[in-house]
Amino acid sequence: MNANRIWAIARKETLQILRDHRSLILAFLLPITLIFLFGYAITLDIRQIPAVVVDYSNSTHSRELIRKFTNSGYFVEIERTADQDRATELVDRSKAKVAIVIPVDFANQLTTGTAEIQLLTDGSDANTTQSVVGYASLIIAEYNSASIARQSGGRLSLSPVTLETRFWFNPDLDSQNFLVPGLISLIMTILGSLLISLTIAREWERGTMELLISTPIKPLELAVGKVIPYYIIGIVDLFLAAYVGIVIFEVPFHGSLWLLFLFSSLFLMAVLANGYLISVVAKSQQLAFQLSMLTSFLPGFLLSGFLFPISSMPVPIQIVSYVIPGRYFIEVLRSLFLKGSGLELLYLQGVALLFFAVVFSLLATRKFRKTIQ
Repeated sequence: MNANRIWAIARKETLQILRDHRSLILAFLLPITLIFLFGYAITLDIRQIPAVVVDYSNSTHSRELIRKFTNSGYFVEIERTADQDRATELVDRSKAKVAIVIPVDFANQLTTGTAEIQLLTDGSDANTTQSVVGYASLIIAEYNSASIARQSGGRLSLSPVTLETRFWFNPDLDSQNFLVPGLISLIMTILGSLLISLTIAREWERGTMELLISTPIKPLELAVGKVIPYYIIGIVDLFLAAYVGIVIFEVPFHGSLWLLFLFSSLFLMAVLANGYLISVVAKSQQLAFQLSMLTSFLPGFLLSGFLFPISSMPVPIQIVSYVIPGRYFIEVLRSLFLKGSGLELLYLQGVALLFFAVVFSLLATRKFRKTIQ
């Protein structure tokens, strides 16, 4: 390879990026917008669930139980009524996610140990419904424990076995600590694949590809020269997104910055090579954009483990996820940020990322050689 020719292509591509305001916005404004949008808008912590209360008992015990629900931080009482039809209407209209129905003889049932309350939930939102049932079970268990202790004067042992739970790596179970590292991978996937996928297609549309073909430059030199500016943009965006995640969202980072740079470089090489392959195949920017979204954003969002655990997916989908580079990079990011893992635990993911980078690079240069011939 000739370093001068590579530098000339890299300089030419850099000038094109600087003169294209859309590329600059996509390169630097989009990552910040995405990380703030996803960081604040998307959360797996379901709180402030709107609830309507139907308290037929209206006793001291029922009011105490209702306070347990509203003081937990999980439920917000939007209305209290004695008409169950009204509660059903609120749930039907999705103004309330749950209706808590306390029977008229609730206080008497407590004395016999057979008290029951009813939860009416909106099953159209399965995730929220599961959370509602889980939160309600915990609140009722705490209420039962306090009631038994009060009735026995504190002399009764509530349980011979106690469970002590410790959450490693994310003690507060903060979903932002889980989402932000995965979001960094998604941002790099979109930018790396999308930006560079437009580069060769743009050359074809502008009619400048024939000029490049007529020069002595080799396909590999052309690829390297065009990838270099986008690699630099990707690294800048990586540390910019990581800085926002650590400083603004207070996501802990326990790993090594050098390992973060190393694995990010491997991942960038993979997504940039994939985007370059798309740009070689597509002769228009519109087609390149569509192919980039189809082959990078959607798999990176749905099949990489960013939001949905891969272990819960059907086996055929789990097999497909092995060819998604984002799967390995997200594992690396979460391990570096939350666990502080070292190279001895992450080298397999590094080998996988290197494999994808090499394969996509070979396919791209080979395809381009066939095109110009």
